[in-house]
Amino acid sequence: MNYLEKAELWKNNKNLESNLRKELEAMDDAQLQEAFTNDLEFGTGGLRGILGAGTNRMNIYIVAKATLGFGRYLLKQSPVACAKGVAISHDNRHQSKEFARISAEVLSSLGFRVFLFEDLRPTPELSFAVRYFHCIGGIMVTASHNPKEYNGYKIYDETGCQLVPKAADKVIEEINKIDDYFNIETSKNHELIQYICKSVDEAYIKEVKKIILRPNLNKNFKLVYTPLHGTGQVFAPEVLKSVGYDVYPLACQMTNDPDFSGVKTSNPENKEAYDEAIEYAKQIGANIVLATDPDADRLGIAVLHNGEYVLFTGNQTAALILDYILKTRKELNTLPKDGYVFTTNVSSTLPIAIAKKYNMNVEITLTGFKFIGEKAHEMEAGKGTYVFGFEESYGCLISDCVRDKDSIQAILMLCETAAYYNEKGMDLIDALNEIYKEYGYYKEGITNISLQGLEGAKKIQRIMDFFRTTEIALKGFKILAKDDVKLGIKHDYVTDKSSKINLPSSNVIKYYLNDNMWFVLRPSGTEPKLKVYYGVKGTSLEDAQNRLDELSKEVLSIVNMIK
Repeated sequence: MNYLEKAELWKNNKNLESNLRKELEAMDDAQLQEAFTNDLEFGTGGLRGILGAGTNRMNIYIVAKATLGFGRYLLKQSPVACAKGVAISHDNRHQSKEFARISAEVLSSLGFRVFLFEDLRPTPELSFAVRYFHCIGGIMVTASHNPKEYNGYKIYDETGCQLVPKAADKVIEEINKIDDYFNIETSKNHELIQYICKSVDEAYIKEVKKIILRPNLNKNFKLVYTPLHGTGQVFAPEVLKSVGYDVYPLACQMTNDPDFSGVKTSNPENKEAYDEAIEYAKQIGANIVLATDPDADRLGIAVLHNGEYVLFTGNQTAALILDYILKTRKELNTLPKDGYVFTTNVSSTLPIAIAKKYNMNVEITLTGFKFIGEKAHEMEAGKGTYVFGFEESYGCLISDCVRDKDSIQAILMLCETAAYYNEKGMDLIDALNEIYKEYGYYKEGITNISLQGLEGAKKIQRIMDFFRTTEIALKGFKILAKDDVKLGIKHDYVTDKSSKINLPSSNVIKYYLNDNMWFVLRPSGTEPKLKVYYGVKGTSLEDAQNRLDELSKEVLSIVNMIK
C-alpha cells in the first residue's frame, strides 16, 4: 500500500478524530508522503515521532496498535502475563496522559492487570515500578528531550529494562500483523486498571536514598534546580531538601507545561537550556545548577568556577561520580572484588581508566541504556556485582533497583561528590582537573547532522555505506582498527586481520586511532540525524581541544563530500 492509499484509508474512516481529520485534509502531497510513506519504527529509545495524523506520526491509533502488538507479545511470553500485569506512566507532553490511558484500556481489554500512574512520573520510577509490582512489562509515554512537537513510547520487560533488539523485533512482528488499527478494542475490563501513586513513590525514593555513602558531609552550598517543565519536579527538590541540601527550584520551569514555554530547549545537552537557571543562580549566589530532561532520566550540570558557570558534559559528570564512588567505597571497605562498570561504545574512555585503577571489570555495550540494563540483570545470576553504568548522553545509574538511566540517583550522588570536595575547599572543576592530572586529558565531542525526511534518511544511508565500503585515510591520525557493528566484524589494520564483534548487529561504525583516540558514526534511533562522536586524549586541556578540533574537521570533510 503506497502513501496515497494509506492516506485515503484514514480519510475514509468515519470515526477519525476530528483534529486529525482537519490536519489530514490540509496536507499537500509532500506532507502526505512524510506522514504515510513509512511507519514509525522502534529505535534505541523506542517509538518516537512528531504528533499528528499518519502512520509515521504519534497519535492514538499508532499508540493503540503498538500496545496491542506489545500485549500479544507478552501473552506469548508467559501463561500468567495477564495476572502479572503491566505498569504505565507518562511525562508532561501533549497527549501523554491520553496515550497512557489508551494503552491501559487496550491492555485491560486483553485481560491484563494495569498499574497506571495517575499523574506524570519519571522514567526511572516506571522501571522501578515494573519490578515493585512484579509486572510482566511496562510502558513509558515520553519523547525524552525532543521538542514539544514530539511524543514517544518506551516498552519494558519484566526486569524493568527497555526491550533489547531481539525482543523488540518480536513485538514489531506482532504490530505488523495488525491491519485494522482504527477499531482496536479499548472498552472492556476497565476494572483491571489500578491507579497508583504514593506507595510506589515512597518505595522508590527509599531505595534511591540507599546510594548515599557519606550522609554527614557538610552541605553548606546552594543549588539551583530545574526540571525543564518535566517530571523531575515530582521528586528532585524534595529529595535534596530531605537529606539536607540547600536547593532553590526555578519556579518558572517547575510547571507541567507541554509547550516548554519557560525554557529555550528541553534538552540539558544544549547550553541554552540553562540560561534562565544560571541567571537565577547568579542572583542568589548558587554554586551548582542542576537540570533534568522532561522524563527525568538524564542530568546536566553547570558549576560556578572563578566567577563563571561552566557546563559539564555527560562524560565529565560520569567520570566525577564514578571516581568518587570507587574512591569512597574503597575507603569504606565496601568495594566489591567482582565489581562491574558498564559503558557504551560512544562514551568517554576516561571512566574506563578510572574503573581499571580500582580493579573493576569493564564491559562496553552499544548505545542505548537498555543494553546496560540487560547487563545489570545478568549480575543477578552471580556473574558479578553491579557498581555503575553510564552513557555519554548525560545518563547514569548507580543502584540497579532501576534498570534505566536515573537522574534522581545522579543528582544525589553528584551533590554528595560536590559536598565531599567542598569540604576540601574545591569545586567540581577543581576535582575534574585533579582527575585529568592523574589519568590524562580526555576530551570528547559530537556532531549532530540533521537530515530531515525521506531524502535525509537516504543520505544518511549513503554516508554509512561509504564508510562501510571505502578505506579512508586521515592526515593527522593513524587508523588502527575499524568496527563494523552491523556486519559484526572488527578489522585490525596493523595485522590486516578480521575478527568477530560480540555485540548485537547495529548500524554503527567505530574507528580506533593512535594515542587512545577514536570516532564513531551512528544514525540516531529516535531523530532524523546522523551522529558523529569523537574521543581524544592530550597532554593538556589545550592539546586535547586542538586534537578534537582537528579530528572533527578531518572526519566532517569526508562526510561533507558524500552527496
